[in-house]
Amino acid sequence: MIDPDGYRPNVGIVLMHPDGRVFWARRVHRDGWQFPQGGMNTDETPLEAMYRELREETGLSPDHVAVLGVTPGWLRYRLPQRAIRRNDKLVCVGQKQVWYLLQFTGQESDLCLDACDKPEFDHWRWVDFWYPVDHVVNFKRSVYASALGHLAPFARQIAGIGAIPHPGKELRIDLPGRSRQRPRRRAGQTERTGGSEPANGN
Repeated sequence: MIDPDGYRPNVGIVLMHPDGRVFWARRVHRDGWQFPQGGMNTDETPLEAMYRELREETGLSPDHVAVLGVTPGWLRYRLPQRAIRRNDKLVCVGQKQVWYLLQFTGQESDLCLDACDKPEFDHWRWVDFWYPVDHVVNFKRSVYASALGHLAPFARQIAGIGAIPHPGKELRIDLPGRSRQRPRRRAGQTERTGGSEPANGN
């Protein structure tokens, strides 16, 4: 499903631990790390698509999460030229997304990356709330900054401002009127899997 401007409707998921850290996953057979996301079917609402993608990519059901917030309207990013399939009947130039913030209410044992036939991810970890903006692939960076900026007030209601500072104090992204600084690593940040994470996620 592609709109007249060439954008594919899509949902993104920010799964947040109650302490403010967020779920960050590595794509199968690739070096890229990202949030769960996926395209909407023609007969789905964004909420329905979100729960389907949540199940397919993390193994979680609605019983394992609580919806805390959603971005207003569509957030868009364009694909790099190398990723655009010009020979397709309908050319997709990018994604338009609705992003959901979910509080994780289950156990870590509930997470299952191979819940579907073709898993999207092979490793995951919890990272600081703003960390993904500085580590996702470049063409998604502005959308990640916008999505997390919209969702941060909802997240602070659960985790507090100490866990999720305001952008410009510890967030290293370019926003109007904001300073550019590297995010601080919080004490006690845990990693689910061994190995290091490459900085050039897809």
